[in-house]
Amino acid sequence: GPLPERRLMDVRLGELPAWLATRDFSPQGLLGGLQKAWSSYYDKYINVKRGGPAGISMLLAGYCLLSYGWNYQHIRCHRWRKYH
Repeated sequence: GPLPERRLMDVRLGELPAWLATRDFSPQGLLGGLQKAWSSYYDKYINVKRGGPAGISMLLAGYCLLSYGWNYQHIRCHRWRKYH
């Protein structure tokens, strides 16, 4: 199909700059993209007929990795302190 209608995973590496130029980077466009990503995640992993704990556990694992990344500098310095 046309380049603006393709998904990111369908775009080839050489077409990436042209594809990015067709994206809407306004606050409303970014909010719409975030809403679309959340609804597709929700439909794929959480809102399923025979769902299991996979969607929720993936969300919690992502939160754990994100919080570890935010606190890494503090954790790294804390590791070298001596307690005696």
